[in-house]
Amino acid sequence: MKVVIFGLSISSSWGNGHATLWRALCRAMVRRGHRPVFFERDVEYYASHRDLHSIEGGRLVLYSDWDATLADARRELSSADAGMVTSYCPDGVAATRLVLDTNLPLRCFYDLDTPVTLDALQSGEPVAYLTERGLSDFDLVLSYTGGRALTELSHRLGARLALPLYGSVDPDVHHPVPGDAEQQSDLSYLGTFAEDRQASLVDFFIEPARRLPSRRFCLGGAQYRQDFPWTSNIFFRRHVPPAAHPAFYCSSDFTLNITRRAMRAMGYCPSGRLFEAAACGVPILTDTWEGLEEFFTPGRAAAGFIGNAAALGR
Repeated sequence: MKVVIFGLSISSSWGNGHATLWRALCRAMVRRGHRPVFFERDVEYYASHRDLHSIEGGRLVLYSDWDATLADARRELSSADAGMVTSYCPDGVAATRLVLDTNLPLRCFYDLDTPVTLDALQSGEPVAYLTERGLSDFDLVLSYTGGRALTELSHRLGARLALPLYGSVDPDVHHPVPGDAEQQSDLSYLGTFAEDRQASLVDFFIEPARRLPSRRFCLGGAQYRQDFPWTSNIFFRRHVPPAAHPAFYCSSDFTLNITRRAMRAMGYCPSGRLFEAAACGVPILTDTWEGLEEFFTPGRAAAGFIGNAAALGR
């Protein structure tokens, strides 16, 4: 089976959760004898932090502008079994029109940011990667978020068949490894800076660091500013590539998960970081949201300890 994907980025994991997920999915597809072809606009932001240059068993197409790659995209789709457009694809509207205008066995949309998409619609904001017809013309709509989000995709965007494809983890990449002395910490947090996570990060990471000056805290992620409320016992890594995630997790006694506001409000939206840390055998402290218990059982050793982040304030 050949799947042609028009997405945000698989080539750079810098501030981009899509890349880690797509790398795992593409590896899984190739192992099962399928061929993924991923079209990605070559933007400077990701180009300067590129940490993947090809898809083994598939094809990565980096293009400068849509018109320049249109003929190539048409050729790849002409022999494809499925065409897929994802949320935050920079050329999502043009790619959608191309996929829908092509005679394909299956035409799909994968929303990796469903709560953000629905939140924008609720606020009356334009969604740059959707056409005026929403999702009504796709044969299948996949959603990173389950629960009531699937009903919302049908009612508000016309999805005819909406199914969850949750975040996942590649056990060949994420598994227990020896810790790294330079990253050793009592509590770690891995995530790109996001304004709507900042208050929780202050409450459950910064404030404990202030109260416990003899303990070591480790933060990894992109886009943190100089005016971030650093303390002397917080150690920072600006970017942790996916291959280094296991050592980052396994160097800490606990790791913290903070869910973005829209995703927490929607529920049934487990972050890939939850699966990664659990696969590495590291206890997790997380905020709670509807559906969490469908993926993890609090206190169950096999999934690590999933506790409310408020425990950090005790």
